[in-house]
Amino acid sequence: MVDVAEHVYDDDPERGHPDVRTRLADANYFLLGNGLIQAAVQHAPRGQGTPLALLVMDPEKLRKKRDALTMHPASGLETSAVHLVTATADVSPLISALTVAWQPDAHVPTVIASWGARGFTVQERFYCPSASRARLAREVTITNRGAEPQVGWVRTSVPGTTVMPRFSVKPGARTRVWLVYDLDPAAAALRLTAAATDPVEAEARATWAALADIRFDDPVLDHLFRASRAQLPAAVSAGGRLDGSIWQYNREWVRDQAFIALALTQVGHRGLAATLLRRLATEFVTAEGATLDSSEVRSRSDVELDQNGVLLHVLHEYTAWTGDVALVTDLWDRLVAIAEYPLRPEFRHGPSGMLSGSREFWERHAAHGIEPGLELAYQMFVSLGLASAAGLARRVGRTAEAARWEQAAGELRDAMLAHPLYALCDTRGFVKRRTLDGPVQETISALPGAGLPPGVPLASDGPHLLNPDTCCVLPIAFGMVDPTAPVSRATLANIESLWNQDWDSGGYGRYHVSSEPDSPGAWPFASVFVARALVEAGESTRAWRILRWLSATAGSVSGAWFEFNGPRIAPPFPQVGIIPWTWAELVVLVVHHILGVRPEAAGIRVRPRLLAGTRGVDANIPVRDGWLRLELRADPAAPADASFLVPYRAGDMSLVARVRTLP
Repeated sequence: MVDVAEHVYDDDPERGHPDVRTRLADANYFLLGNGLIQAAVQHAPRGQGTPLALLVMDPEKLRKKRDALTMHPASGLETSAVHLVTATADVSPLISALTVAWQPDAHVPTVIASWGARGFTVQERFYCPSASRARLAREVTITNRGAEPQVGWVRTSVPGTTVMPRFSVKPGARTRVWLVYDLDPAAAALRLTAAATDPVEAEARATWAALADIRFDDPVLDHLFRASRAQLPAAVSAGGRLDGSIWQYNREWVRDQAFIALALTQVGHRGLAATLLRRLATEFVTAEGATLDSSEVRSRSDVELDQNGVLLHVLHEYTAWTGDVALVTDLWDRLVAIAEYPLRPEFRHGPSGMLSGSREFWERHAAHGIEPGLELAYQMFVSLGLASAAGLARRVGRTAEAARWEQAAGELRDAMLAHPLYALCDTRGFVKRRTLDGPVQETISALPGAGLPPGVPLASDGPHLLNPDTCCVLPIAFGMVDPTAPVSRATLANIESLWNQDWDSGGYGRYHVSSEPDSPGAWPFASVFVARALVEAGESTRAWRILRWLSATAGSVSGAWFEFNGPRIAPPFPQVGIIPWTWAELVVLVVHHILGVRPEAAGIRVRPRLLAGTRGVDANIPVRDGWLRLELRADPAAPADASFLVPYRAGDMSLVARVRTLP
């Protein structure tokens, strides 16, 4: 059994300066980074914490927010703010005159903060100017709105260093200074200097110019995609390290990181995706093929078998998008272990042929009341992964493995969908899990010693319901079942009860709130699971509701969402953090589902599912050795469910088409 002490953290948000808290009233965090340095611009507009602050981290070291290199034990992030110091004044950002946003159409991801006070207007731009150095730049533009010349100093600090470059500006004129932050990872220290010219390098611009560019005629879709594309690579170190939730867990998961590698592949960050996948396959899989979760090796009962399938699926998708078979051949022995591990006899449930365990998709375990049984996500992802592994095996001439894995994938899928006694569906659609003797496990009850603090739903009086669960939409989202089939329609209807359970601000809980061993609230990335399934099922209205909620809920201005919305009992639980997986889900939603871009053996399949109300989209997406250029326009007279195959060729490929939007 998982040691319940693993869930206990000691980071008390009430200890220290308010800036150590992750959840500040209406705060937004804008994440920047290039794999060698990581930063977050904090905008705290409601008087909790420093209004405009800079956090700088080493992405190779997973730490709490209070451990940021710019955090001072006593003054928090206050000294990271810029001050304009003159003979008569010390001017810093005022909450009432401060705006922070992403700069549209910048050559590299750039956060722009504007503020004014005492005759000055100040604009700050934060960005990573280099692709190969651990460096962050901060351009400060000062405009003199007064009638007299102004002379002074721009002052800011990192622990141990203060810089004060001088400025002089005439009435109505402006001047600029650049502040440069260089990270020395060996010394765990920052060097702060001032510069008179922009330190941006051509290589940094070229890196971002090589990525997918997708432009809708809708500001919600544009913002969700662009914020995700900008911040997803900033979460990953150059060596492939990635916190499952920034500042929260300081742990890593195969599942999360594989999905992030998929999204990175789809936007063109192939090298970083390959680094992630290679590291997962070599460092986060045991020699036997078991995957690690939360950086831990698990017992047979607690291993998360879905992760094997997820990793195999993403390796297949990476190969389809890039044409790079070398990664698979290099990792072949490890890939075999990943594929074979779930097929070991100890996991096989004899009566059904499915896979058994005592851990569920959201990582509840025996202490929470999860009985040994058959988990939907384990069957679905392992089946998907084995089919993917079979495809990879055929590409490298391993016909025996291909045949065996293809057969195992089909048997798992058939049992999951249609076994007469153990099928993981009923009149409600897909169900979460069955016990080993057949009945659906409908409730759980925490065991004594589960370590649950008072106030969490699972620690209160029951019943604690396991169904419905957002993971039940995953077979629809991943194409394991016809999205218009009765089981799909029933599932999407049943899942509706998870919207606004014990809250009224929108969003889906990950499952029924009564069985929550943590704090209740809406989960952004689980909500995107549902959006993906809804798009496949052709339901625009509910999909739009999710996307508009994401564009208005906490973290929406920056597009950096917490794990869930709601209060957190911390400690014993960790402070809530920013989930990179949400960005991956949004990228996949846009590229795979809405645009419908799906590389196949003979060419690129494009199956658009434009949402109702959109008039069109223009996209440039790197695939294989060229660019796929899409120009899609909405036309009610176009055929429904149009599908196009763009043959591969040297250089660029293009598709101009009129398509019908979803109803």
